[in-house]
Amino acid sequence: MTSPARPEPTTESYFVGLLAENAKRKDIAAPATIRTLTAKLAYLSEDQIEQVRRAHAYAAEAHKDQWRRTGHKYITHPTAVALILAEMRMDHQTVMAALLHDVIEDSDTSKATLGEQFGEPVAEIVDGVSKLSNIFSSRAEAQAENFQKMALAMAKDIRVIMVKMADRLHNMRTIGVMSPEQRKRIARETLDFYAPIANRLGIHTMKTELEELGFKALYPLRADRIDRAVKSARGHRVELMEEIASTMTAALNRDGISAKVYSREKHLYSIYRKMKTQHKSFNEIMDVFGFRIVVDQVDACYRTLGVVHTLFKPVAGRFKDYIAIPKANGYQSLHTSLFGMHGVPIEVQIRTKQMDAVAENGIAGHWLYKTGDGDFEPNQQRARRWVQDLLELQRQAGNPLEFIESLKLDLFPDEVYVFTPRGEIMELPRGACPIDFAYAVHTDIGNHCVACRVDRNLAPLSQQLQSGQSVEIITSEDARVNPDWLSFAVTSRARSAIRLALKHQQSSDAIALGRKLLNRALGNANTSINDLDFRRLRRVFTELGVRKLNDLLAAIGNGELMAYVAAQKLLAADNPDYEAVTVEGGGPVAIRGGEGLVINYGRCCGPVPGDQIVGHVTPGKGFVVHIETCPNINEIRRRAARDIIPARWTSTTEGEFLTKLKVNVSRRKGILAEIAAEVTAADAGVDNINVEERNAEISTIMIGLLVKDRSHLARVMRRLRNVSAVIGLSRVNH
Repeated sequence: MTSPARPEPTTESYFVGLLAENAKRKDIAAPATIRTLTAKLAYLSEDQIEQVRRAHAYAAEAHKDQWRRTGHKYITHPTAVALILAEMRMDHQTVMAALLHDVIEDSDTSKATLGEQFGEPVAEIVDGVSKLSNIFSSRAEAQAENFQKMALAMAKDIRVIMVKMADRLHNMRTIGVMSPEQRKRIARETLDFYAPIANRLGIHTMKTELEELGFKALYPLRADRIDRAVKSARGHRVELMEEIASTMTAALNRDGISAKVYSREKHLYSIYRKMKTQHKSFNEIMDVFGFRIVVDQVDACYRTLGVVHTLFKPVAGRFKDYIAIPKANGYQSLHTSLFGMHGVPIEVQIRTKQMDAVAENGIAGHWLYKTGDGDFEPNQQRARRWVQDLLELQRQAGNPLEFIESLKLDLFPDEVYVFTPRGEIMELPRGACPIDFAYAVHTDIGNHCVACRVDRNLAPLSQQLQSGQSVEIITSEDARVNPDWLSFAVTSRARSAIRLALKHQQSSDAIALGRKLLNRALGNANTSINDLDFRRLRRVFTELGVRKLNDLLAAIGNGELMAYVAAQKLLAADNPDYEAVTVEGGGPVAIRGGEGLVINYGRCCGPVPGDQIVGHVTPGKGFVVHIETCPNINEIRRRAARDIIPARWTSTTEGEFLTKLKVNVSRRKGILAEIAAEVTAADAGVDNINVEERNAEISTIMIGLLVKDRSHLARVMRRLRNVSAVIGLSRVNH
């Protein structure tokens, strides 16, 4: 007789079995429930607690088919995260966001839906946590410091960080169910990123627990050995520490200083880190006794320092005044080391009650304090008030809503953090663009930049970057530095590199133009630069104020020296019988477009390929191209005809050229948009538009156009003539 087939285990039955198995483990805590959570929320109003209950119900429904590796339903995790924040007396919106923090990622719920259900502030926090989760999965392990800063910079609302930190803390508390490889990876991430962020924000209790849990998960054997050694050493230390503490208390009382003396026991990870970084044995670390003295006023801190220095001999060079000069996270205290009774080393921290509260529980970012108590920026004052309010709320039950707006702080207001294509993080100032990024990577990358991708999409080189974006620079060997970059690059490195490149670029462009102009001037003598023996012409270089050929060519290209004058002197020195009058002729200068900084186009007439052109050399501007009939050229002809140099367009030209149109139109609504649309439809560009009112019925519009050649300009003009409001148009050539 065959037995009936055994049914396949369901997902739920699998996790129920896993729960029973994990119940035997000592490191799996009882799951958090809505009842335990609401019991911790007594400091909130009934209405706020009801909103938290509604968020819990919503999250439970969204996660109803999901389970944790501990065997518990998934909702127990966000409930535990909310409980951690409730113990810190965070506001009801933060607790609601903690309950909902995985809903966007793990279900079909959108940010907009959360906003409709629970309000925009809650939706913003949940969305911020989701974005941080993506950042934390990046390949940035080697740049922990920048990583921490970027995570903080991305969270405009500090509550986002708080939810993310509480999420990691609960995950660390239940890390025992993960595989050894996962435990090590998560623990390393916790020690590298999360614990330092907690330290940067001044949340000492959270930082310590994250470090202890991370240390035990990453190095379980080392943690166990140190733990056993601490317990073994604790026995004979207690009596001596009590004796030292009572001696300090009695001395302070005699001087009329109200103070409490606490003995401090080192944490396992702190002991391990000191042993490793300071190359000390366990006994050397444990031989140092730690005490914290808490007083009422700042001046009492310094009086207390005098008392303990009188009581025990101080160790030279071991005094630190973090009250006058706080640490980056706002931590304040006096630190001193002493030789105690029986020769026992003593480390003492002296601080006020407020400093102690900030050190243990506060959220004090690096922007919070300066060297002293005055002259704070407005956002720093708000942050300081906010921290004080939060600390007060942690000590007393109350309504935290009055300072919620102050929570919305940008912790790094002057910096942005972006990814390279390899996942490295670059720190840039606020307002930086891809050009700044390119030069931050390498000067050659900046000098050869032609385009960029931001978050894998093509973007303008002038676009301001935001924290968390990935930036890729597209380069070309033939690329040239653009002078316009100076108008939007903000870093000194980029701006100085651009100026240097432009200087070299202008120099090389000037040399190339000078070579072209000098060869043209030498043409009527049936010779060229290559035919001259410059070893015999050093005297001419000295006479012209240059040292070498390239200096001479650059001077000609920059307009500092006329080509025919240099040619005349060179030919005369090379051949005493040379007739100087034959030098002025020569073929026209060929213009391609895009030659560089020393070929310019007259803005008065706006020449484009197809126009009959001439040019002249102007100091500082190089070779300036004009239409042959330009009034400015006629003026130069009258003054010095020999300065006019014939020019021609090459058979193929590059780029777009700026010219102007004058358009008379009947005044009507939307005419500017209509004209701009016609220009765009003709594949031309609009550089500028100016409107000059003639009378109540007719307006004159001056349009700066970017076109490829005369035929392109003609197409644009035909399209504009077809606009019904256009009465007449003409090209401006003066």
